[in-house]
Amino acid sequence: MNNRTITVIDETIREGMQYRGVVFSREQREKILGFQEQLGVDICQAGYVPAHITEQENIRYLNQVVKQKGYKIIVAAMGRASIYDVDALVNSGISDFHLHAHIKEKVDNVEIEKSLQKIRAAVEEIRKRVDNATISIAVLDIGSSSPELLERVSLFLVNALCIDILSLPDTSGIMSPDSFYDTVKKITLSTKTEAKVPNFIRTDPLKHILSTDTLKHVTQFSVHCHNDLGMASANTVMGVKAGASAVEVSALGIGERNGIGDMFTVLKILKNQGYNFRLNIEDIKAFREYYYYVSDICKNQTGEPLFNYNTPFFGNGVRTHVAGTHAGSEFGLFPQKDNINYNDFIREKDSRIYNECINKKDSKKIDDCKKEEYFINVLCGKQLVKKYLDSIDIEYLPEQLHNITEQIKSKSAELGSSLTKNDVIAIVKNYCEARV
Repeated sequence: MNNRTITVIDETIREGMQYRGVVFSREQREKILGFQEQLGVDICQAGYVPAHITEQENIRYLNQVVKQKGYKIIVAAMGRASIYDVDALVNSGISDFHLHAHIKEKVDNVEIEKSLQKIRAAVEEIRKRVDNATISIAVLDIGSSSPELLERVSLFLVNALCIDILSLPDTSGIMSPDSFYDTVKKITLSTKTEAKVPNFIRTDPLKHILSTDTLKHVTQFSVHCHNDLGMASANTVMGVKAGASAVEVSALGIGERNGIGDMFTVLKILKNQGYNFRLNIEDIKAFREYYYYVSDICKNQTGEPLFNYNTPFFGNGVRTHVAGTHAGSEFGLFPQKDNINYNDFIREKDSRIYNECINKKDSKKIDDCKKEEYFINVLCGKQLVKKYLDSIDIEYLPEQLHNITEQIKSKSAELGSSLTKNDVIAIVKNYCEARV
């Protein structure tokens, strides 16, 4: 088990604006920020400043909300690691800057050096104009960059510029968990602050490199994984295991193309493995409200909700039984115990219905609210059949259960489909009558 503390960077607002044409209003951004604060997110990446003056204004507004309401969350703005974006970034009124830059792979050392010096110019200008500025930089798509270039750029950013966070993105979403782990591990090990500064940096007269304090500076490593091959959440977890101490995730994995790592999935796994973070992963009710809120915005603007039947943990698929392997126990993280508050596991409007049923002591509707789904077919076992028969109040004798199950399986095999409720009732009725 690992007790390392992880910083949670929620990019729902910024990455979400790249999801199939979604545009968050100021009110929606503030609501999302509120969810993030409630859950305990550390940093809200709130927008892309160079895009338009309204992005700058929205980020300034959200930062004011944080100050006025005494939130603990930090508002961060994204922009290019370019001197041309510094004005917009600084004028947004924040002190947390997330920058990105691109360095071409197939260029000579002179061109690479020019690119690095442009990054340096932007970083130094921000530090000159903003006291105690926090700077994160993402430069290369680590899945398509050579190890040599990755090491050179990482050393420059960590040991020469002493940035606060080095973001390691699988921008194209092509990496597998093992390759992502290996790459992140190599970078984190090769850029230790105490490591010898290479000659191409030492000869650069940076004021930072001359300071003894600089050599004690610790840079955080963050991972940002795209989901093109469905590996974003898995890669994010493996990035942490490889040495990263910050994760860049979003609600429901919303983001460009197929999105990025899902916040709940990633942090649930990390929590189970002993990692620490400020976010309250047990506040299922807040997570559900947050996720449905974002999903509903997408549905209203694009016609498609983000939630589907198989959405991990929150989708209805988590409540289904077929084979019965887990019948009688918790499965898919869905609670089946009477002392669990089902408001935490159903969306807000359904929670109201559930509470009304509680007040009216309407047991049938209460059961419907927390109802598990059964698909009775040739794979079912006795425990599943028992649970299903009990749920629909069908009478039978315990010693009849084995034969009833066998008849149900045979009927499913004969029809080549799952059985309906009426099919099951008929089988039980005919079997029990034949035994009388």
